[in-house]
Amino acid sequence: MKAVRLDLAPLDGITKVVFRRVWHRHFGGADRMFIPFFSPTDQHILTKRDQRELDPSANAGLNLVPQVMTRRADDFLWAAELVADMGYREVNLNLGCPSGTVTAKGKGSGFLSDPDALDAFFETVFSRVKLPVSVKTRLGGTDVAEFRRLLEIYDRYPIACLTIHPRVRTEKYRGAVHLDVFAGALEKSRNPVCYNGDIRTVAEAQALLDRFPNLEAVMIGRGAVADPALFRKLRGGPAAARTELADFLADLYGSYQNFYGQPATAAQRMKEVWFYLIHLFDGGEKLDKQMRRSRGPAAYEDIQARMLSELPLRESSQGDLV
Repeated sequence: MKAVRLDLAPLDGITKVVFRRVWHRHFGGADRMFIPFFSPTDQHILTKRDQRELDPSANAGLNLVPQVMTRRADDFLWAAELVADMGYREVNLNLGCPSGTVTAKGKGSGFLSDPDALDAFFETVFSRVKLPVSVKTRLGGTDVAEFRRLLEIYDRYPIACLTIHPRVRTEKYRGAVHLDVFAGALEKSRNPVCYNGDIRTVAEAQALLDRFPNLEAVMIGRGAVADPALFRKLRGGPAAARTELADFLADLYGSYQNFYGQPATAAQRMKEVWFYLIHLFDGGEKLDKQMRRSRGPAAYEDIQARMLSELPLRESSQGDLV
């Protein structure tokens, strides 16, 4: 496969500090990892949770980009200065999150429905910010036609990289991505463009690059959790072996226990990872339902052990498919 930059997408609740460290230790392959968004408080005080995520000592050896979610320029500028002081070399604005609790506040992809306010936001930010700013966006709120105006706005500013998830807010993660609209954006954008959306296999990545040979970067999130070796495979490396997956999961579970200090919380985090990982196995529907309904660490541990011992890896997981 053609060499392109590979970015690990920020999945809120999944690709946080513990997962990033363990995944990088066992599989890796990402050129950059994006820290799931934090939202500046009115008091411009970093919460303890956000401190843990951004702590440079906890992220040593990883090439990370913090992501910020806000619609207030002053809050973004404060956050950009904060992460710059921590040693980060880029800050990302989240204009992609489709969650209703986020968009109801006009944040994430909700901000896209107010292009005049977004333009004013960028005017203030880029007149004062000292750190390179990248943007993760969708095509609009309800209609892909909105992206024409949005791209005109983006083109007026020196965005370090424009990562485009080619769906609108109301589509969330359902239905086909709008590759025709992405093609137009890639052709017209004055800023570097990165693709994000529904890349789960080597074959899908190759098809994307065959269609867009000038694409310089791809961002993958859900696909990299569903197949932890996906980035390695994209670079020509091997698929994950069963023993390797078992070692990765044991390390992740133990690291969650050390981080949270509570086995029950660690088990819950692992179940969230398995929501994606189960697709790497054949015939896992029954055990998957049991895991989702399980209560307590012991039940989780028993079901995971059965999954690893009883379920065959999909034959295609040794090649392209998840």
